[in-house]
Amino acid sequence: MNESEMGLKLSVLDLVPKLPGTTAEAALEQAIRLARQAEELGYLRYWTAEHHDMEGLASSAPEVLLSAIGAATRRIRLGSGAVLLPHYSPLKVAENFRLLAALYPGRIDLGIGRAPGGEAHAAMALSGNFLERVGRYPQLAKDLTDLLADRYCYDDHPVAARPVPRLPLELWMLGTNVKSAGYAAELGTGYVFGQFMSDSDGAEILRAYREAFRPSVQRPEPSAMLAVSVICAETEARAEALAARSAEGFRARGGSPFQGFAGTGRQVREHLRNLQRKCGNDEFLIVSPIPDYEERLLSYRLLAEPNT
Repeated sequence: MNESEMGLKLSVLDLVPKLPGTTAEAALEQAIRLARQAEELGYLRYWTAEHHDMEGLASSAPEVLLSAIGAATRRIRLGSGAVLLPHYSPLKVAENFRLLAALYPGRIDLGIGRAPGGEAHAAMALSGNFLERVGRYPQLAKDLTDLLADRYCYDDHPVAARPVPRLPLELWMLGTNVKSAGYAAELGTGYVFGQFMSDSDGAEILRAYREAFRPSVQRPEPSAMLAVSVICAETEARAEALAARSAEGFRARGGSPFQGFAGTGRQVREHLRNLQRKCGNDEFLIVSPIPDYEERLLSYRLLAEPNT
């Protein structure tokens, strides 16, 4: 029996790490390599994040990277986790991702969020007063949903996000608290709760999303993912050693380690099943913050293979 038959649906979240001593080019090559392996292993989606002026990450433009990964893969869905909407025009975001959806029919997800994606000066250099713009996030998100539903007007004049793909993209909202869950429910989008970055109770957050969900053009029923951090290795001791290295690297860069779980593939899958029973999510979005490209590939492989 495979994992999908057992109800465990897995997708990849790639922060596109640029590890010490490597180049941006190497980091991007590893992103493509990970996406190809994820497709071979049966992962449902490959999503990439957006960050700005962060030395250890090479993921500033998800729409550009996804275009390259689409050309290197055939079936896996491709998405953003997330485009940081307060920085941008909803029209431009809709155009970018509709173009991707026309290039790769039936494979594109647009995940949006409201984080700055970097330090204060980088955020200001990108879009000015970020706090003012993040305050407009509910309206920006509504404008985006209207554009994707082909009902947007500017000064009472219809404006379309073109090209209009034959198969629509999926719209998701990412967040780490009940406020983001409320936005997703009100607009009728899918919702991804970033459990690995939050102390909030995922079960409570997803319950609030489902209870408040309003059907929309994008989605008739609620659909929820949990984004979690896991590290798999061939032994529990090796997984814990990799987790310790990962945490040490985050602290050395002045950050906080992700909240996650380390173990063998079998142990991690059981942990995810227990988490799913508690939270009722439909899918897991997996980030594996291992500071070694080969070990990271192995982690995703061990998680996907039911006999490990």
